[in-house]
Amino acid sequence: MKLLSFNDSKLGVLKDDQVVDVSSTLPHPGILRYQTQLEDVIEHFDSYRPKFEDIVSKESGVPLSDVKLMPPIPRPSKVLAAFVNYKDRIGGASLPIEFFYKSPNTIGPGGTVELLDDELVGVYHFEAELAFVIGKRAKNVSEANAMDYVFGYTPFIDVSARPAEGKQRRTQFVGKGQDTHSPMGPYLVTKDEVADPHNLQVRLWVNEGIRQDYNTSAMAHQIPELVAWLTRFVTLEPGDVIPTGTYHEGLGPVNGGDLVDFEVEQLGRMRINAKGFGPPKTQEWIPGGGPSR
Repeated sequence: MKLLSFNDSKLGVLKDDQVVDVSSTLPHPGILRYQTQLEDVIEHFDSYRPKFEDIVSKESGVPLSDVKLMPPIPRPSKVLAAFVNYKDRIGGASLPIEFFYKSPNTIGPGGTVELLDDELVGVYHFEAELAFVIGKRAKNVSEANAMDYVFGYTPFIDVSARPAEGKQRRTQFVGKGQDTHSPMGPYLVTKDEVADPHNLQVRLWVNEGIRQDYNTSAMAHQIPELVAWLTRFVTLEPGDVIPTGTYHEGLGPVNGGDLVDFEVEQLGRMRINAKGFGPPKTQEWIPGGGPSR
């Protein structure tokens, strides 16, 4: 099932190219904020799914083009992104697992990424990734049971600010933690619709020119291992978003005024805008090393 958030915090199900509104099933309308309602849906999806299916069977919906899509999870409690998790990097599968925090201030289709024009920043890269979404509280989870805690998947971009020449990266905050630097969507796709999340094509375009085109089969540490490692240190909650890293080859500068499209096979495609940051920068990815992370 493809779930989407639209218009004024409404929940929908995609039916072909139509959006069926299932917001009437959400708990405590007018009392709970939408994010809290959505987390309840994710955590108790087995009870919500029959209600959604009943509404979808009876309603034709409205055209997808007639609604304003929001990020599928507008304000997750945590966005924890895998650090250097693809075999394009030196060390490959022997690389240690590590994560960093992204801002939970997400944006969805048609949204704008604000690129701070600051002397600390040499170039911005947009890294297309597969992200998975947690379905229930998870702590000290084994690899064998890890997929039981995954609710579904969504495309994600890790917007990354690389340091300007001569400037040291003193912290990940500027590089990874800025507002609007967590675009995701267009949909949240339940895991039963994806036979193998480790065999999906991921693509990114800048001004309609292809930049990234890779398969998640190159992931160094797969989703069960990531869940097991993370839950040793933090408790994951329903609706938490975990981007799985990117294959760095093809990365290049993104500047104010650029249009960026990205997609993950089976999960949907969306476009976002970049604003700010000029004059244009030209720093490229260096195979086998920095500046990309």
